[in-house]
Amino acid sequence: MKNIYYIGKADLTIEDLEWIITNNIQLELSDEAKERIQKCRTYLDEKMERAEAPIYGINTGFGSLCDRSISKGDLSALQENLVMSHACSVGDEVNPTIIKLMLLLKAHALSKGYSGVQVATVQRMIDFFNNDILPIVYDKGSLGASGDLAPLANLFLPLIGIGEVNYKGEKRDTQSILNEFGWKPIKLQSKEGLALLNGTQFMSAHGVFAIIKAQHISKRADLIASISLDAFDGLINPFDEKLHLIRPHNGQIETSKNVRKFLDGSEMIQRDKKHVQDPYSFRCIPQVHGASKDAIDYVRSVLVTEINSVTDNPTVFPDEDEIISGGNFHGQPLAITFDFLAIALAELGNISERRTAQLILGNRGLPEFLVANSGLNSGFMIPQYAAASIVSQNKMYCYAASSDSIVSSNGQEDHVSMGATAAIKLLKILDNLDLIFAIELMNGTQALEFRRPMKSSPFIEKLVEDYRKVVPFIEKDIVMHKEIEKSVAFLNQVQL
Repeated sequence: MKNIYYIGKADLTIEDLEWIITNNIQLELSDEAKERIQKCRTYLDEKMERAEAPIYGINTGFGSLCDRSISKGDLSALQENLVMSHACSVGDEVNPTIIKLMLLLKAHALSKGYSGVQVATVQRMIDFFNNDILPIVYDKGSLGASGDLAPLANLFLPLIGIGEVNYKGEKRDTQSILNEFGWKPIKLQSKEGLALLNGTQFMSAHGVFAIIKAQHISKRADLIASISLDAFDGLINPFDEKLHLIRPHNGQIETSKNVRKFLDGSEMIQRDKKHVQDPYSFRCIPQVHGASKDAIDYVRSVLVTEINSVTDNPTVFPDEDEIISGGNFHGQPLAITFDFLAIALAELGNISERRTAQLILGNRGLPEFLVANSGLNSGFMIPQYAAASIVSQNKMYCYAASSDSIVSSNGQEDHVSMGATAAIKLLKILDNLDLIFAIELMNGTQALEFRRPMKSSPFIEKLVEDYRKVVPFIEKDIVMHKEIEKSVAFLNQVQL
C-alpha cells in the first residue's frame, strides 16, 4: 500500500513532517479539507457579488495602496499582478527539501478553510509536491512581516504558468512542465494571490528543517562529548543521576542519562583518577547541552503551533459572515524564537571547541597536539584553530535579527519581524556545528588511541572501529581538510 499523508485531516507534527520528507511520502487533500476550502470559496464568491464596501486586498490595492478601489472585472488580474510584482526574492536558491516543506505547509494552512482559495489551487501545490516539481525560490527578500511575500511569490509563480522550476535535476520553464503534465495554469480568483503570499511558510519551513536537524545534532553532541570525556580521562561523577534530580531541568537530566548510556561498560571511565575535578567543558556537559535541549523543545512547541495556524490576511469566517483584516502574517513569534534557538545551538559548538582545545594541551598523559613526534609534526594544532574560527562566526550569527526592524510599504508596514533572516542564519549555524563536531570527533578518537590497551565502552569502541574505516589514526602530518570533510559525512550517517 502506498504511503500517503492526508492534508487537512489532522494537525501536523514535527514527526509527521520528518516522516513525509525522509520517506518521500505522497500527499492527498482529504475530503474534509476539500469541503472546508470549497465552503469558504463559495461564501467569498457570493459575498463579492453583493459587496459594496471595500475589503482589503480583495477589492482594494495592497499595503499603502489599501485605499484604492478595484472594480469587479479586475479582481482576478489584481491577484495575478500581486504574485508577479512581489516575486522579488534574490540570493541563493533555497534547499529543495525546504521548498517541499513550503508547499506542504502552505497547502496545510489553506486546508483550514479560512483563506477563500479554490480547491484547484491547493491541489496544484500538492501535484507539484508529489511530482517533485520544485519552484525556484531565493533566500533573500522577506521582511517576515506581511508574511514571506517575496519568496512565497516566487514559490507560486508556477501556479499561474510563470517562472522556473527544478524538475529531474534540470531548471525548466514552468509552461513546458505544465504542457508535459497536461495542466493549465491556475486562474486566480479574488483574494487568492493574497492567500498565497501572506503567511509564514518560508520562515516555518526553514524552522522545521532546522529543528529536525537540531534534535539529531543535540544527541550527537552528547555522543561526541562522551568520547572526549573518556579520552580526557574525565570523571563520571558529574553525570550521576542524583545530582540532576535535585536540579531537574529536563534537558540536563536527559544529557546526563545519554552520557552514562554511551559510556556504560568503559574501562577508562571507571578507573581510579588522580584528579578530583574536570574543566567546565567536561564537568558541565549536562548543564550546557541540557539548556540547549530545553531551548530546542521550546522552539519545537512554537513551530508546531505556527504550522497549524492560519497566517494569511484577511481571514474569512463563513459561519460568522465576517472577513477580518488583521496581522496573523507577522513573523514575530518565529523571529524571537529562532534567535533564541540560534544562541542555544551556537553554545553546543562553543563548548565543543573548548573540549577540543583541552585535548591538545598535553595534559593528563596525552601528547601535545595529540601526535607522537610533536615539533616535527603539528598534529592537531590547526584543526582547533579552524573550530575556534567557526565558533566565532556562529557568535556573529547569534545577533538577534528580531531586534531589528525597517519601515516598508510607504510607512504602512512600519514594524517588521526579520523572521526570515533569523531562519536563514539558523541553517548556517547548523552547518557550522557539523564542522565543529567533526573536529572534536577527530581529536577525541585520536586521544583514545593514546589510552590503549584500555578500552572505552563497547558502544564507543564499535563507533571508533567504524570511523577508522573512514578516517585513520594520524601518525604524522597529513592534509587535515579532507579528514574533516570525511568526518562530517561519517557523523551525518550515525543513527542514535
